[in-house]
Amino acid sequence: MTGGNEGDYCTVCGGIKPEAIKTRTILVDGKATGINQLDVIIDGVRKLRLDDDTAVRAELLRRAGAFNYIPTKKKEAYSDALMQEYRAASG
Repeated sequence: MTGGNEGDYCTVCGGIKPEAIKTRTILVDGKATGINQLDVIIDGVRKLRLDDDTAVRAELLRRAGAFNYIPTKKKEAYSDALMQEYRAASG
């Protein structure tokens, strides 16, 4: 068995270091909602160079769901909010 560090954690509380948190707040269905790794998600989808808005929305939602809990009943609202952020970041 080898020793080692499995991550970079706070030496005081043992949690994630504050500077490692990559959460941005966006409006989902009119409510401020934190989305972890939003910039990474948008950048990754942009690199795919998808032409179809439906495909962009699906990929944004899929990637956001990997880092964030997205309630089934709110998927459409999350999709709308993510697409708005994607468009704002594009130009």
